[in-house]
Amino acid sequence: MLNATILGIESSCDDTSAAVSRGATLLSNVIANQRVHEAYGGVVPELASRAHQQHIIPVVSRALEDAQVRPRDLSAVAFTRGPGLVGSLLVGVSFAKGLALATGAPLVEVNHLQGHVMAHFIDEPGATLRHPKFPFLCLLVSGGHTQLLLVRRPLEHEIIGQTLDDAAGEAFDKCAKVMGMPYPGGPVIDRLAAQGNDRRFSFAKPQIGGLGYSFSGLKTSFLYFLRDQVAQNPAFVAENKADLCASLQRTIVEILLHKLELAAAQTGVREVAIAGGVSANAGLRSAFCLLGKKRGWNTCLPPLRYTTDNAAMIAVAGYFKLLAGETAALDVAPMARM
Repeated sequence: MLNATILGIESSCDDTSAAVSRGATLLSNVIANQRVHEAYGGVVPELASRAHQQHIIPVVSRALEDAQVRPRDLSAVAFTRGPGLVGSLLVGVSFAKGLALATGAPLVEVNHLQGHVMAHFIDEPGATLRHPKFPFLCLLVSGGHTQLLLVRRPLEHEIIGQTLDDAAGEAFDKCAKVMGMPYPGGPVIDRLAAQGNDRRFSFAKPQIGGLGYSFSGLKTSFLYFLRDQVAQNPAFVAENKADLCASLQRTIVEILLHKLELAAAQTGVREVAIAGGVSANAGLRSAFCLLGKKRGWNTCLPPLRYTTDNAAMIAVAGYFKLLAGETAALDVAPMARM
């Protein structure tokens, strides 16, 4: 079982991905992106599910070929059950069921968010990657979710704080859209922020008790600020875009890390990690490492290639679930919320 060969399938949103791992060691990871959504300023569910249907067979075939693994050699087929877009999830779940029936390999369902956390435990042939030690705190930040997790064991993740409204990644994308930037806007803001003065502008920070997050007030504050400034100077955004991005990014990062710092103080845990698509943000990564050094934490950053949606994290999470004997029945259905 320690050398189990796992095929992972990820189709929760607009990326079709397949990966093969032997144990926790990654043998292949293939991702097909969907550029069609850029014209609409966000993911269109119907277009996403159709693209998954087109991509799933060639992506899985390429992953198996790159890993030099035959379908009949698979120990299990792991797949993202949710959360995500139901139409997109259905493509991956259905394909996983068909392959499991054809090969006799057991099915393993994976929570997409749990997969992001378990990306920290991916191994690569001939490479040494640092893994956090248990228990550890994990700030999970993505386009649709913002959570603080206490991770006691590979499959024991407790949510100790989460957003009450928008996710941090959603705030990035929506504020970028207001500034006329293409979708996805988060990476564009990150790139421009490196050229700007992050103390030029100030925006509202939510006053939420405990370990909860809120980003709707910041988003509204940003929108009203731009409205007032553009009323006086129609070229305001174009003339100040880098400073706007830098100031916005600093505000979001400060909100995220403030609650992470509180969580570390309350739990006494000094092993701290970040995960999810927004963990690729350069400003967040830099500020996280500086805060960790200041507080004496053992910090762990996921490699950039495993921050966004990918099947490598699903395969490795599936491996740990297989070790625990957690397999799924053939009547398993996708879930938009988990």
